[in-house]
Amino acid sequence: MKTVIFCRVSSKEQEETGYSLPAQEKFLREYADKQGLEVTKVFAISESAAGKVQRKTFNEMIEYVRKKNICSIVVETTDRLTRNFSDVPIIDQWIMENEEHQIHLAKEACVLHNSSRSHEWFMWRVKVATAEYYVRLLSENVKKGQKEKLAQGWIPTKPPIGYKTVGETGHKIHIIDEATAPLIRKMFEYYASGQFSIKRLVMTMYREGLRSPQGNKIVNSRIHSLLRDPFYIGKIRWNDEIYDGKHEPLISKEIFDKVQALLVSKTTPKYNKHDYLFKGLIRCAGCDGLITWEVHKGHRYGHCNHYHNCTKTKWVKEPEIEEQLLSGFDNLKLKNSRIVEWLKKALKESHQDEITYHNSTVGELEARYEAIQKRMDKLYDDKLDEKITPDFYSRKFKQYSEEKDEIAESIKRHSTASTGYLNLGINLYELSQRAKEIYLKAKEKGMMDEQKSLIRLVFAKLILDEDKLSWEYSKAFKILSEAVDETNSSKVVKIDEFEKGKFEPTKKSDVTGQKDSLLPSRPIWLPRVDSNHQPAG
Repeated sequence: MKTVIFCRVSSKEQEETGYSLPAQEKFLREYADKQGLEVTKVFAISESAAGKVQRKTFNEMIEYVRKKNICSIVVETTDRLTRNFSDVPIIDQWIMENEEHQIHLAKEACVLHNSSRSHEWFMWRVKVATAEYYVRLLSENVKKGQKEKLAQGWIPTKPPIGYKTVGETGHKIHIIDEATAPLIRKMFEYYASGQFSIKRLVMTMYREGLRSPQGNKIVNSRIHSLLRDPFYIGKIRWNDEIYDGKHEPLISKEIFDKVQALLVSKTTPKYNKHDYLFKGLIRCAGCDGLITWEVHKGHRYGHCNHYHNCTKTKWVKEPEIEEQLLSGFDNLKLKNSRIVEWLKKALKESHQDEITYHNSTVGELEARYEAIQKRMDKLYDDKLDEKITPDFYSRKFKQYSEEKDEIAESIKRHSTASTGYLNLGINLYELSQRAKEIYLKAKEKGMMDEQKSLIRLVFAKLILDEDKLSWEYSKAFKILSEAVDETNSSKVVKIDEFEKGKFEPTKKSDVTGQKDSLLPSRPIWLPRVDSNHQPAG
């Protein structure tokens, strides 16, 4: 008689202690040989298989024995064959279809068939009920353990890429994985830039070394889910509920929120086979429309599409436009490097006001944070005293938690902004002096995204008039370019006076008619000076 074998390992511990699927299969083959049964196929379910996979395997076995007219199924015990009553009618129906159909329960020394006695059928159902009770009890214990883990601030499963698990069983925690964390940070920063589609991000991160735990390329859907995972900002999403985690955030809430907005935006970039350096960056002088870029015979050309009856007809090569762009970087460079010390001094002086502002703001935020914490404590006491309903507690707790998170994020931003304000001014100056060098190095290494980012940072607008490129600097670099024009001009003399905070051209200009409304537009490092060399009031 032909038969099939059905194996199941019920727990991970069984696999680790040597009672593996191969060991179970060996035992059942030996049993089949003793009973004179010919094994035609083995169906096996491991502990790691999902519920849907287990169900699919069971159904495949039933379908197979019907299709091949197999009259026997060999299994170790009742709970290896089924663990819920929904399978019982299927098994009963198969047994009753043919008098030769048999279920061999090897370790229970029982063969269930059409003519089995009533007490054997009764014991069969009792064992199924016991198995189902065991599964339900196990499920309850798992859920209870998961809730306790969440209450402690830790995720009950493996953390996402960028984190690793440490500690003993029952006391495991999640810490930042320094090997993969930098790649995850880059992934969020790239997408937050607004220049990446999911498909392009997948390819970029694969080139930079991001891999799955198995060492494979991470697919689009997985990258998308990682970008949506609040675990990276210190939260845990579990069954559509959000919990506070005790792990260290990897991404700032500001970047995370920006990524979430882009994920649902209709203007998110789509994947394009050809990626052009100046795509979306240059506008036509005639109609203000974006210049279109195409490849012809290996060369990249830009031209106006004449959407608004534009009269500009000339096509230009990308290298020719790029050469003109480089002069835009050159125009930001100071000829006398000693002026940098004066610029830094001016920035530091203006920085004092910023420090005062940030300190006062942080003090107010901390007071609000403490007030909300007191409200949450009182809310919890009212819940214990049954002064409020559970629904009211949940609603207010969620509201206060969100307010706390917002305030904590604001405090964090202000704490870094006070020094960031000074560093920004200094870094902008240093960047302006090396902009061309940085651009060319990025080009040499094929880092087009970095080239585009630098162009967007320095230039507010690029305009193409036939084959001539002109530009408008972004706000910060416009102010800097005006300062550079002044300091590079022949009017500047007595450079030594810069160390004393003085800026004196050879010919003094008349400023008596200058209005105060124009003052905010002047660079902070170029204060107006009257005829007595004193700052004007």
